[in-house]
Amino acid sequence: MGEIRECLYKICLPELSEVRTDVLQDELNRTILDSLLDFTRKCSSTRQNSDWTSQMRASEIPTAALMLGVNVPDHDMTFQSLSDMLKQSVSPHVASVQAKECGALKHLMKKVLERLMDTVVVVDDEDEEENVETSPRVHRSMHCSLGILCDWYTARTKVGAQTTAGQQQPPVVIIFKDLEAFNPRVLQDFILICSQYIDRLPLTFIFGIATSPSTIQHMLPHSVSSLLCIELFQSLSCTQHLATVIDKLILASRIHFKLNGKVMQVLIGVFLYHDFSVRNFIKGLQLALLEHFHSQPLSVLCCKKKQALFNVTQLSKPNLDRIRQLPSFKRYVEKQEAQEQVNLMTDDSHLKEVCQQLIKDLHKYHKNYYPILRCLHTLTSSLPRYPLGKQARVLMCFPSRMLAKGEMVSLLQKCVEILQLSKSKKMKNALTLLEMNESRRAKRLSPFENLRNEALEFIDNLVKSHLSPPESQPLYEVCYYSSSATVRRHLNATPRTSIQAALSNPYYYLQNDSLKSEDGTVSNTAPDICIAYKLHLECGRLINLYDWLEAYSTVVSAAEGNDQDSENFGKVDEVKHARFIRAVSALEFLGFIKSTKQKTDHVARLTWGGC
Repeated sequence: MGEIRECLYKICLPELSEVRTDVLQDELNRTILDSLLDFTRKCSSTRQNSDWTSQMRASEIPTAALMLGVNVPDHDMTFQSLSDMLKQSVSPHVASVQAKECGALKHLMKKVLERLMDTVVVVDDEDEEENVETSPRVHRSMHCSLGILCDWYTARTKVGAQTTAGQQQPPVVIIFKDLEAFNPRVLQDFILICSQYIDRLPLTFIFGIATSPSTIQHMLPHSVSSLLCIELFQSLSCTQHLATVIDKLILASRIHFKLNGKVMQVLIGVFLYHDFSVRNFIKGLQLALLEHFHSQPLSVLCCKKKQALFNVTQLSKPNLDRIRQLPSFKRYVEKQEAQEQVNLMTDDSHLKEVCQQLIKDLHKYHKNYYPILRCLHTLTSSLPRYPLGKQARVLMCFPSRMLAKGEMVSLLQKCVEILQLSKSKKMKNALTLLEMNESRRAKRLSPFENLRNEALEFIDNLVKSHLSPPESQPLYEVCYYSSSATVRRHLNATPRTSIQAALSNPYYYLQNDSLKSEDGTVSNTAPDICIAYKLHLECGRLINLYDWLEAYSTVVSAAEGNDQDSENFGKVDEVKHARFIRAVSALEFLGFIKSTKQKTDHVARLTWGGC
């Protein structure tokens, strides 16, 4: 059965893989990417026109300001798709740069030239001497300028050379993936240099912006921004991306693996309150998928109906006992007659027959559940104040908490009985209103009102019949992953707890037998930071650095095997002093201590107990 679970996991995984995510994101970004392609084509054709307006435009660098939102982890997929599409249909000359690799102007120039010319460009003289012998395709540092790029471009686009787009002068597109992270001065100097070559080099810039279009104004003075002809492009919001992913991957009956409401809330909470990343949301789904098939032996039934029915017949005695222990199956057994209960709990063959029927019912439930859920969302998403939520993901958990019509009427009748006993004037007015409402319901209705009530009654029956909570279905545990605590523990990391555990018990991380300790103490052979951390736990709010150093030196001397009766035992030398300073600096960097102005030779302790 373990092999079957592994096989089923590998079957489900491609549905939630990054490849499928990329396809979904490309579909969502299709409009904005097509607009960017049209923009680059238009700018290229404008330069080749001879009218006066085009000539004036040609003196500016066409720039697309692409607003992508704060979901930075998803930007790489978008830029990769954009770069591929530009190379295929507009121009082969496309370069993408990031701020982390362009700290100085020479580095930015180097990356642009390397990625456009497909060569190695050396900036520093020292590197030049080292690499010139090993790499035959090296342009020396004196050639690291746009002048050499212009000569290269002219040679590549000589008369008669046709490109993929059918143009003789394809644009040179430079994509700045994370504009906000660039050094403003570096960016300004690069734009000023590029503006001097715009008559020889048909440049086009694409700025990837995560926050606001005003970022360009804040980073570039007017003297620089006036050299750009900027057009704004707005991508879909990350919440729209998430809604599509949920619709395609979760609200789909073809995918047999499901999440219960609590796990969904954890994943959506991480999305909304941490990074707005659809890619990370998919990784959370993949984690839940892996945990489900690893921890739930009955996940062998989480597959297509035909395969699941066959797997039921192959269930072993331990797995049949696991079915009998499922909470949903126990509730099902309790509703049966006494003899049927005995058969289900004792007869394995009978249990397999019943499980096959329950699996069929579960697949039928999923087949009806999602279409009705979408219908209900369509009917309620336009209501004022969105009583059932704007997104279908909100509605997934809502029917289980929704009062049926009969329950509401019975509650109103109870209210009438309670108010009849009250002598308060306001309570009698409320009773009158309730009774008037009851009389209106008994009043003869118009044809429109009859038709409206019939439609509402029909929708109410659909909801009650097909939107019952998944937990009400027998054997729902085989398809639904419900361990929200496990997902939260993996996705919402607690680094402080992990660091404290590592410093207190270094053996579990280093696996060195000399670090073993049974009473919870740290061995004197432990790393310096572990010794310093353990000693600092024995101190109060303020720690005397000299006393701390003396204690540390004593522990380290014992680890070195020095004679405790000798005069030099525990004496602080330069090496121990340096090691102690390094350990204390590491603890300060990790946030366990900080310097204080109260006493210059003391540090303040910042953590207590498990916090």
